[in-house]
Amino acid sequence: MTPAITLLNKKRIAHKVLKYEHDANAASYGLEAVEKLSLDAETVFKTLVVSTDTNKLAVAVVPVNTKLSEKKMAKALGVKKVEMAQVNAVMVATGYVLGGVSPLGQKKRLASVIHKSAESLSTIHVSAGKRGLEVALSPTDLAVLTGAKFADISVG
Repeated sequence: MTPAITLLNKKRIAHKVLKYEHDANAASYGLEAVEKLSLDAETVFKTLVVSTDTNKLAVAVVPVNTKLSEKKMAKALGVKKVEMAQVNAVMVATGYVLGGVSPLGQKKRLASVIHKSAESLSTIHVSAGKRGLEVALSPTDLAVLTGAKFADISVG
């Protein structure tokens, strides 16, 4: 049980946990989930942590088949600039390891932005907090639980 799944159960949020055998050599953890779980790439979202020019961390949740636009993310957060956060900072703030960072159940509540494409979906898949573990839930529930807003934050 991960903190993400514990939170969903505690809040009685409808969700489904999906497991697959993680390959440590996978080039992309998100695309590995798409392939091994036979999911549409548009419904599988990766969780990225960025550092802002105000020295704060924030979470971006974007489809696995797109790239985060740091410029659009900065605009969504109301800051001048963001960059990918240092690995150690991500682990300390979220309590998760890279490739298994869930937007849910993080140690510290970080400002979060979900790509706007999620709004048109009934279900999205995000990391459940461990490599090889995904959770399916409504994007609205994810936004409520994380205090996230929806915005166009990716390219491609």
